[in-house]
Amino acid sequence: MFDQVLRCMQDKIRRKDYIMTLHAEEEMNNDCLSILGVENCILNGNIVERQKDQKTAEWKYRISWQFQHFFGIEVIAKLSPTGKLVIITVYKRL
Repeated sequence: MFDQVLRCMQDKIRRKDYIMTLHAEEEMNNDCLSILGVENCILNGNIVERQKDQKTAEWKYRISWQFQHFFGIEVIAKLSPTGKLVIITVYKRL
């Protein structure tokens, strides 16, 4: 359903055209995730939900990826008005 949005996000990951919020970096560290895991989530995962940000009215997307039966990673990200991919938060799913 959101294939075009996901392809755009994947392209931005491949070109390193993204930023992570401080919150996303903190959550990544708290869950012992690496930037490689976050990138792989976007490159190999699927958009499972679209949400409207209550503050900005922008669309944000929940991307989920299962990492080899051990655990899953989820990323909440959006495409900013400037064209960058913004990684809002990340977390590990057991």
